[in-house]
Amino acid sequence: MFAIYIVGGIVVILFIFFIVTYNGLIGLRNQMRNAWAQIDVQLKRRYDLIPNLIETVKGYMKHERETMESVTKARNLAQSLASGDVGARSKAEDALSGALSKLLAVVENYPDLKANQNFLALQEELTSTENKIGFSRQYYNDSVLRMNNKVQMFPSSVVAAMTSFKLGEFFEVTVTEEREAPKVSFK
Repeated sequence: MFAIYIVGGIVVILFIFFIVTYNGLIGLRNQMRNAWAQIDVQLKRRYDLIPNLIETVKGYMKHERETMESVTKARNLAQSLASGDVGARSKAEDALSGALSKLLAVVENYPDLKANQNFLALQEELTSTENKIGFSRQYYNDSVLRMNNKVQMFPSSVVAAMTSFKLGEFFEVTVTEEREAPKVSFK
């Protein structure tokens, strides 16, 4: 009779452990999805700013058409990708960031444009949005790290395997130039 109580107690403890661990995994997965949604919010804001920036710049830079077209193409590609494909989305966002950097570098050749109030306001908003995207990516990657640790570490890995929890995908920089330190020159 005593053995039945011990076995019953162990079963109850294992059941409680399973429920607590499963709920923890659900919470981490939802936190990771929320973090990805926050990136989407900031990316949507950037997508909305780009056409205004292009229109402001167009009047000043008639012969820089290729630069503006590359920004537009990169924006359209990034915007068209499915939200759940982190790897493809990461590559497209890197391409868009590169195109925007080129556009802003070309702007340096147009002093009238740099003094334009609309352009300055859009540039400030875009810079602010890029910072928010960076913070959102960092938060997302932190969420993926917590989720992946829980999925891979024992004993929660047993529950994760039984309930088909998958590892999250990090939002990584794929453009090698972005990994390098910028070169600063005061010539």
